[in-house]
Amino acid sequence: MNEAVKISVSNESLSILDLILQASLLVQIVMLILVAASLVSWTVIFTKASMLKRLRQEADDFEADFWSGGELNGLYRRCTEGGEEPVGMTSVFVAGYREYSRMAGNASVERTDLVEGVQRAMRVALSREIEALEAHLPFLATVGSTSPYVGLFGTVWGIMNSFRSLGALQSVSIATVAPGISEALIATAMGLFAAIPAVIAYNRFSAGAESLIARYDVFVEEFASIVNRQAVSGRRRGG
Repeated sequence: MNEAVKISVSNESLSILDLILQASLLVQIVMLILVAASLVSWTVIFTKASMLKRLRQEADDFEADFWSGGELNGLYRRCTEGGEEPVGMTSVFVAGYREYSRMAGNASVERTDLVEGVQRAMRVALSREIEALEAHLPFLATVGSTSPYVGLFGTVWGIMNSFRSLGALQSVSIATVAPGISEALIATAMGLFAAIPAVIAYNRFSAGAESLIARYDVFVEEFASIVNRQAVSGRRRGG
């Protein structure tokens, strides 16, 4: 009866916090790195999710406005008024229309030069949007791929220290081995806790970013086609 009571009390004393505090310094450092990586990952996840949602809504609103049949000059003024820097598809359009306005007033500019100039300006803006969409995704990929191995390293080191200390004991029982192995396994659990959300978020955000990039790329080609048609009709009227 006394032995059963001792085992029960011993098991109750093995709280996660106690195991972390009793772990070796290296294992504690590994756990601290994993906790920090997890916190930063969740910050990136919430920020990125909010940004992608906002950009999808912005693209929907802009396309509805763009294809409504209104004047592009009026749309350009609405996109640039207010002093706020345009983002997403709006930024790509503003860059293209600004270049179009600058070059269209010059009668010596050829139609192909006009279209290519507009495309170049839009491609530059598109590159900036792609960079913003893909920002911090490599961090999530790194956390997702390395955290399990970092946690495993802490586990291996903790178990190695536990067995090394057990070598000095003459009698070994489950109650003697359990604390050392438990504190070591916490590092693996922390590694998985950091890695799983990061991998899921990376896959989801990568797909979302690629979808938006494809929409932006299609819009660049559509706007270049509109510029080309207007340039052709303008030359005909001028002729």
